[in-house]
Amino acid sequence: MRPLEEWTTTLSTVELPETPPREDIKGEELQLGLHGQRLGFRVRRLHHLLSQRVEEAFVSYGLRPGSLTMMVLISANPGYSQVELSRIGNLDKSAIVMIVDELEKRGLAIRGRSSSDRRRNSLFLTAQGEKLMKEMHEIAMATEQPLRDGLSAEEYDQLFELLEKARTIVAAST
Repeated sequence: MRPLEEWTTTLSTVELPETPPREDIKGEELQLGLHGQRLGFRVRRLHHLLSQRVEEAFVSYGLRPGSLTMMVLISANPGYSQVELSRIGNLDKSAIVMIVDELEKRGLAIRGRSSSDRRRNSLFLTAQGEKLMKEMHEIAMATEQPLRDGLSAEEYDQLFELLEKARTIVAAST
């Protein structure tokens, strides 16, 4: 292994290309380089923008990110366990524990013991949880309005179909 002094000397002798001052390049789109060819990178960029909008819209609710996802999954799959819902929603199991604890503490969800396996918690939304979930879902949908405005109805439907097809293909390949 080379000593640190050699690396420092090597780096200090490299000539760097001249770059424009930062204020001259503001507003320019960052070049994606090889990532421009990666679907995962492009999906992550879109996901980040949409998640940011939703998190900002949900600040007043004082809930953790992922709370709406959990409420929707619990509502759609009453009686399922946290482990099952984390698998369905591709959510971190430890994050789900904190989210469900918070939902339960606020009276939005309840844990019940499974009749078939006493070690398993079954999850259900309360009436208050169902009401809040629907309210938050409407807000989340509003944050995606620019997509619905910018794509035709056919393109929007096709986007969903292609994303699900891509997910299915990748899931089957592992």
